[in-house]
Amino acid sequence: MTSSTLTRGETRTSRLPAGGARPRGRRGARPRQSLVAWIFLLPTLIVVGLFTVVPGLFALAFSFTDIGLRDIRDPLQVEVVGAENFTALLANPDFLRSIGNTVLFVVIGVPLTIGIGLALAILLGSGIRRLRPVFRAAIYLPVIANIVAASVIWKYALTYEGPVNEALAAIGIAGPNWLGDPAWGVTSVILLTVWRNVGTAMVLFLAGLQAVPEEVYEAAAIDGAGPWRRIVHMTLPLLRPTTLLVTVLITVMYMNIFEEPYLLTGGGPLDSTRSISLWVYQQFGYGNIAASMAGSFVLILLVAVVSVVQFRMLRPKH
Repeated sequence: MTSSTLTRGETRTSRLPAGGARPRGRRGARPRQSLVAWIFLLPTLIVVGLFTVVPGLFALAFSFTDIGLRDIRDPLQVEVVGAENFTALLANPDFLRSIGNTVLFVVIGVPLTIGIGLALAILLGSGIRRLRPVFRAAIYLPVIANIVAASVIWKYALTYEGPVNEALAAIGIAGPNWLGDPAWGVTSVILLTVWRNVGTAMVLFLAGLQAVPEEVYEAAAIDGAGPWRRIVHMTLPLLRPTTLLVTVLITVMYMNIFEEPYLLTGGGPLDSTRSISLWVYQQFGYGNIAASMAGSFVLILLVAVVSVVQFRMLRPKH
């Protein structure tokens, strides 16, 4: 027993290098890897800091002042007014309406974008694999397309005597005034936004579906589960983390919506499509810089609150 103990002790001792020092192994490599990672991240952090963080801090500071166009050359002449700009926003009917318009875009556009993106992902995931890259590229094309060119095409197609109404008239349906009626103006902006963002949702859902083992579906098929039951009881629960990510990303996109209403309707008709971002842009153009900065931070606060609520509601319980 003693010899066995000595043998084990000798074996352990023989593994140590001369001098009894233990090798560093991976512990010594971790600080070096962290240093290399920070070196590669440093240029990005500098750019983000100079062009995002620093201007954001200046904007936050000036939102508590009465800064205007006349004060840009000499910002030291501005006066601190406290929270007057923010209280004025709450009493501004135009700003409150822009909040309502943004909420409407989110409530209608987000479910449509997520639902269509999920349906397309499931169809492409279970369809013909040879044609999957073609359909995926075609659906994702609006995401990378030039929004200005796309808006010009949509604006032409949705004019009162445009191709869309002509096609409706050919089947006996009187086309609406897509860009001149407030209700249809909102519909037009939502359609353009869904068309532009549904590819993002589809690609993310496809990535989530590819992470699900096919053996799970094969076992369910052997047990007699049909396609609908597999989607409801297997696909959707397994896609819950992906659904959380897609929901937060798409919601943030719709809350910051700017290009679509600006290029398609200009915020009209009758300010029915003017979002918060468009209102902030217009106020800056009018010279109301302080109000514009205050409005931008109200938007940031709303986005942060909604994102936190979504994470708490949709995150997995286990």
